Amino acid sequence: MFRSHTNGELSLKNLNEEVTLSGWVQTIRDKGFMIWIDLRDRYGITQLVFDQDRSTAELMENAKKLGREFVIQVNGKVIERVSKNPNIPTGEIEILVEKLIVLNESQLPPFTIEDETDGGEELRMKYRYLDIRRAPVRDKLIFRHKMAQKVRNYLSDEGFIEVETPVLIKSTPEGARDFVVPSRMNPGQFYALPQSPQTFKQLLMVGGMDKYFQIVKCFRDEDLRADRQPEFTQIDCEMAFVEQEDVMNVFEGMTKTLIKDITGQEFGTFPRMTFADAMQKYGNDKPDIRFGMEFVELNELVKGKDFKIFDDAELVVGINVEGCADYTRKQIDELVDWVKRPQVGASGMVWAKFQNDGVKTSSVNKFYNEEDLAKIIEKFGAKEGDLMLILSGNEHKVRTQLSALRMELGNRLGLRKGNVFAPLWVVDFPLLEFDEESGRYHAMHHPFTSPKPEDLHLLETDPGKARANAYDMVLNGNEIGGGSIRIFDKDLQSRMFDLLGFSKEEAEAQFGFLMNAFKYGAPPHGGLAFGFDRLVAILDGNEVIRDYIAFPKNNSGRDVMIDAPSSIADEQLDELELQLNLKA
Repeated sequence: MFRSHTNGELSLKNLNEEVTLSGWVQTIRDKGFMIWIDLRDRYGITQLVFDQDRSTAELMENAKKLGREFVIQVNGKVIERVSKNPNIPTGEIEILVEKLIVLNESQLPPFTIEDETDGGEELRMKYRYLDIRRAPVRDKLIFRHKMAQKVRNYLSDEGFIEVETPVLIKSTPEGARDFVVPSRMNPGQFYALPQSPQTFKQLLMVGGMDKYFQIVKCFRDEDLRADRQPEFTQIDCEMAFVEQEDVMNVFEGMTKTLIKDITGQEFGTFPRMTFADAMQKYGNDKPDIRFGMEFVELNELVKGKDFKIFDDAELVVGINVEGCADYTRKQIDELVDWVKRPQVGASGMVWAKFQNDGVKTSSVNKFYNEEDLAKIIEKFGAKEGDLMLILSGNEHKVRTQLSALRMELGNRLGLRKGNVFAPLWVVDFPLLEFDEESGRYHAMHHPFTSPKPEDLHLLETDPGKARANAYDMVLNGNEIGGGSIRIFDKDLQSRMFDLLGFSKEEAEAQFGFLMNAFKYGAPPHGGLAFGFDRLVAILDGNEVIRDYIAFPKNNSGRDVMIDAPSSIADEQLDELELQLNLKA
């Protein structure tokens, strides 16, 4: 038996017990006559003590040979610590070691394996198996495990059945690029890794499973960022014989349960906002409603004053930043430079202040007199001490730019607190969006999303105005889940493929299996998929999903630990009947 207890469970109630512990050496403090060692495992830290007055000379000598991250086993007696550590559960006791066995030696690790480490992110990703030994990483993975348990318990109690769907499927257009896998037994043909189990969960509804869920890996070959990985995990769900309200009620209930279990916070009915209102008030379809700064449109007040930048703009819009009228010129110029960054793309920014002494001023006083300025400030609903920031230009671009500025100010002003939660449903999305470059419609969500029943007639007269029977759940400015009521009528599905520019032959080749299934009595159905990695991170007070994945990829989509992706041997290419022809 390598251990009688873990390193996180011993306390004063175990005084004078003989125990056996195993783990890694975290720190060594050698005073010559006494040696203290912190022994670590998944469960915590226990302090070991070697004392020349109570330990043999051989034991003292062997203890002096230990290094960081050595794997050891010790036997000894639980004694009370003289200098207690209230910061750890075992801080009142220590082990007077009587026997020491080195199970495995270790090289000096490339970074310090403690809560506060000296290792950079790339280095820690290269040695991720060492980073996992650190409590902050380990605790995030344990938190993820507990979340998965809670999700499974909730959905099982609601009558959902967990069903695994295939990982090797056929390539279908779902918005992002597929990862493809060559088939040795079918030369020249490829599987695709699923971007989601969308068609399979619909087929499960045709199969009568009624309520399905799966915590499932999905794969998308797209550019990465802090909250995106090429392989990620969804809580994927589908229900038969449901309308939009049925689906939203179940998963609002699940989210309330998770938030309450994790944080103790309770919520009533989640607020709802239409897509149109979200875009008008916040400039994006996943607004963070933990703070204000709603958009204020100014066209009617600012045009026709010979200020060409406003006069030529499709939209002039701004936000009121409460209590920031004392921003210096340097601080405002820094914000101007920030919005001019290529990532944001604004050409400039106008500001106005309602100062604490009642004075109203702006960067465009030359064009707007005191009366004009008073009307603008009144439109913002500003009070003394407030700062107004205004952008102008193309309507779509300027809303996106102002949204980015709003979120940046929310971060700078500490308004986006990780322990405050603001859930929201966004509904009534457009069903289609028109792409000028290709001259055709694209599905806003995916080709299987049903239009609102009352908008069905628009598919024939004005498809761009049809709304989707779709819904997104937003939490703290992040889309954590999205879904829709699906098309279950084969004729309507065929009409949708027509609108999206699929020929009959293309639709049959891509989705013939689904269309055939619909011929055999498909029930009304709908569902929702949560981004599990993102949900876990947000409920733990963070937004970077990489920290909650055991072995994540970096921003280039590489696993620097195992050096993947990598080239494969010529023999493998020959087996697959593939030949590389890389562009220079």
